[in-house]
Amino acid sequence: MTKQALPTNTNFSFSTSQSIICEWGGAAKLADICHAYSPTSVLLISDAGIKQLGLYQAALDSFQQAGIQVDVFSEVLADPSENVVNAALTIAAQCHADLVVGFGGGSSLDVAKIVALLAHPQSEQSLGDIYGVGNAKGERLPLVQVPTTAGTGSEVTQVAIVTTGETTKAGIVTPLFLPDIALLDAELTVNLPPNVSAATGVDAMVHAIEAYTSKVKKNPISDLLAKEALALMGRNIDTAVHHGHDRSAREAMLLGAMLAGQAFANAPVAAVHALAYPLGGHFHIPHGLSNSLVLPHVLRFNVKGAAAQYAELAPIVFAEHMFEGSVKEIAAQFIQQIEQLIARLKLPTTLKEMDIPESFLPRLADDAMLQTRLLVNNPSELKRQDALAIYQAAYGQI
Repeated sequence: MTKQALPTNTNFSFSTSQSIICEWGGAAKLADICHAYSPTSVLLISDAGIKQLGLYQAALDSFQQAGIQVDVFSEVLADPSENVVNAALTIAAQCHADLVVGFGGGSSLDVAKIVALLAHPQSEQSLGDIYGVGNAKGERLPLVQVPTTAGTGSEVTQVAIVTTGETTKAGIVTPLFLPDIALLDAELTVNLPPNVSAATGVDAMVHAIEAYTSKVKKNPISDLLAKEALALMGRNIDTAVHHGHDRSAREAMLLGAMLAGQAFANAPVAAVHALAYPLGGHFHIPHGLSNSLVLPHVLRFNVKGAAAQYAELAPIVFAEHMFEGSVKEIAAQFIQQIEQLIARLKLPTTLKEMDIPESFLPRLADDAMLQTRLLVNNPSELKRQDALAIYQAAYGQI
């Protein structure tokens, strides 16, 4: 039995959502699920795409049939700005919300977290007060999170990300963001377009891979969750993308994304995300796709520090592939399989395809190095010249 190159912590803490419900069609029972909190006025936070698809209508109907007032804020945008958050807070105050439901992708769930905290009647903080780690104080309103993509895992994480300027983002990290209930209703995901299913699925796989190799807080529970997440997603992502109405594949992907969320909420992500964030900030590339574009190149850079972990994950993620050779050889084969998966999912594979100017790569490297909160978790120390080399490889230059 081989030893892990990165020691697993035996002194650790682990936090997650208070209650997790997995139920096909569960959104239609949302009022019953929220009954214990005796809400009188519910604010559901979502986006225009979810509204257009009618995905939250059954949830609204359940509240209305229960005689509970429900209002909707459906103006959330990808990478939500402070203006979006403040607009949602205004609606929460107007309707005197006493329970908040996040319904959608990671952006909607993040906004719901912040609104549940700052809309509490006794809250004395504003948005600007709570950026950073542990700065949020007080109580929050009851919070229920309903993800509609199998990707972010935001329904079980302590983090919300807000766009604070033209190209800048800030994180808020607090246990207060862990919801009272996370509802996983995979029926909500069956109509996701293939490109969205692919990008969000790879995003979730990145969460699990980075959690498993996280340098600082890797622990036995996060390891188990990461491996189970990758087993579920590795077996089902192709089917979910290419045969989107396959119920078992959709359920497996949504559960896998949640397990990956639990893993990285406790063993944080690292350089893949650090290099992905500037792509989203400057070029508005969706987060999952940003991760996918740099993923193979970061993995190659990290081999010197995480080869043993990649070799352990290889047969879990790609159970049908025969891996042979030394630890480093299996790690290399794992990365090749990741690249083949990304191509099979028909995601773009180079920054050049995304019309990113080659001359902009040094700026991306500069911005990536500002993500110190993430880079400290990376299994191999990454310097500015390393970040630039990774962007060059992702561009297609190397």
